[in-house]
Amino acid sequence: MLVSQDPHSPARRAAPFLCAAILCVVAGAASLPAQSSNPTSAANPYYGSVTLAPATDQPIQLSLDDAISRGLQNNLGLKQAVDNERSLHGEQNQALQEFLPTITLTGDTGFYQHNLAALGFGPGLLSKIGKLFPGANFAGVSLITRDTLTEGQLQFNQILFSGPVIAGWRAAGAATRAAYFGKMSARGEVVQQVASAYLHVIAAASEVENAKALEQADLVQLNNAHAAHEAGTFSNLDELRPRVQYQAQQQATIAAENTYEKDLILLKREIGLDPGQKIVLTDRAPYSDFAAQTPEEARAIAYRNRQDYQNLQNQQVELKAVHAAYRSQRLPTLSFSGNYGVQQIGGVGAHGTFAASGTLSFPIFREAGLRGNIDAAQAQVTAINAQLDDLRNNIDQQVRSTLLDVNAAGQLVQVSRSNVELATRALSDETERVSAGVDNTLPLVTAQATLASAQNNLVESLYQYNLAKLSLARACGVLETQYRLYLGK
Repeated sequence: MLVSQDPHSPARRAAPFLCAAILCVVAGAASLPAQSSNPTSAANPYYGSVTLAPATDQPIQLSLDDAISRGLQNNLGLKQAVDNERSLHGEQNQALQEFLPTITLTGDTGFYQHNLAALGFGPGLLSKIGKLFPGANFAGVSLITRDTLTEGQLQFNQILFSGPVIAGWRAAGAATRAAYFGKMSARGEVVQQVASAYLHVIAAASEVENAKALEQADLVQLNNAHAAHEAGTFSNLDELRPRVQYQAQQQATIAAENTYEKDLILLKREIGLDPGQKIVLTDRAPYSDFAAQTPEEARAIAYRNRQDYQNLQNQQVELKAVHAAYRSQRLPTLSFSGNYGVQQIGGVGAHGTFAASGTLSFPIFREAGLRGNIDAAQAQVTAINAQLDDLRNNIDQQVRSTLLDVNAAGQLVQVSRSNVELATRALSDETERVSAGVDNTLPLVTAQATLASAQNNLVESLYQYNLAKLSLARACGVLETQYRLYLGK
């Protein structure tokens, strides 16, 4: 057997690939999307995007589907996940190359001068040879020779068996699959971020509409109070109350419009539109009763569809393959190499040359290093198993929590709608009483404030209800494909 110490031997060439496999593990883990709520792309790339076009004067009609489509095209976090998948796919191609033969064609020509004495054919050797051939005279033989050598050669090298290479190939395949599910999880993150921002803008627009409607009602009431005061039927205080209420509502309208404009900028930032681009949202706040699901049903859906769960499962396969690669370094490596060429020297004529050899190499005096690598890889496998168990429990917790949020938010919507109806009736009755001169303006102002509060609570409850349904779809892993169903669009 041949113990290879050649740095270009298959065993040595397989060792760097183990490092690449371990890097794949780290890259696969890094592909999981961030879940923080920090609205900056520096801390969370899903709050950033690539802006492809400058702002135009023509407003863009933007539906929820259009916004999500733009987000999937331009979101910065998703682009990073796609680049990570491409990088790991390149690692897989490098692993594939270890199985394929390497064929090299070379050719050269040159003029050579040789010193025979330096090669061992000195005068002493020639004199000894002369004794074997009586009558031959080697005294005039020149020890300096010259020739022109032209040659072409085809070389072939292939690894026939290598445990580390086989295990590394499996690790690279698992890393590529993990990166794919990491990308799909990133797509779900983008859908959730964009849909949440879109719904938040809808809620902000509704608050602006409510504020303007209340401001207009307060203006009408102020005009009526002023006319009554001029006619002598209202006191100065009765006119002062609606004036204060009108100015306070003006402030609320300005604040609501400012919030709405800032929410629009955030939405445009997440979908790759220039902050100065004018957009018009074409969808209104969707509402539909959600079909009840049991925690067991939702959990089963999540286990089948959660991309981060499938990502971690493939990372587990990858780490096990890396562990197997370290263990297989104890096995011998078998490779084959050969070449065939043609040589022509000084016009004498051409002659074919060939070589074929097999190499069997195995490590010796490396047991301590091998055991250290195996133990480290086993620790990573143990850690990923614990993470997978924890993620199963976390999925169960998320599903149960989001189901509770959906149910609670749905009940809040019903209560908020009832409160708006009651506040509207109360305001109508109080308006009639004031018009009839039964009450002064103070109860009317109170009724207007109650209606404003009820309308704002309804807008907020609708937003929270839709947000809870999106969170449930994300927890089940079906957000990208079924967000319309969950929102009732």
